[in-house]
Amino acid sequence: MQKIESSVKSAKEIVMEYTQATERRDFQSARGYLRDNLSYVSPVNSFDRAEPYLKYNLHLYETGQLVKFDIKKEFADSNDVCILHELNSQLVCVWYHVDDDGKISSIKVIFDPRQFLAGAKQK
Repeated sequence: MQKIESSVKSAKEIVMEYTQATERRDFQSARGYLRDNLSYVSPVNSFDRAEPYLKYNLHLYETGQLVKFDIKKEFADSNDVCILHELNSQLVCVWYHVDDDGKISSIKVIFDPRQFLAGAKQK
């Protein structure tokens, strides 16, 4: 019996492709992975739409606050994906939820915001 390849991507594949697109600053491709009413929550801000969230990401790249993700570990459990990465010598945890239709519907980010907030106060 011949094995049939599935064309359905796993949540982990979707998240990794999305991450790669953002690292390339290909926000048009990255947008295709996000639900319109994306929920994004982090210690410093939140968004409830994809466009403002992507605009924020573009700003982070342009100002050098966000560079290539130094991914340390990825975990997947059904439609949930967790990525642990280092950014500016700090461990960051990002929890993605991918809906059954293959769109990222929520992103929750956990990190110690003190370094980020201290830099904002000095400006």
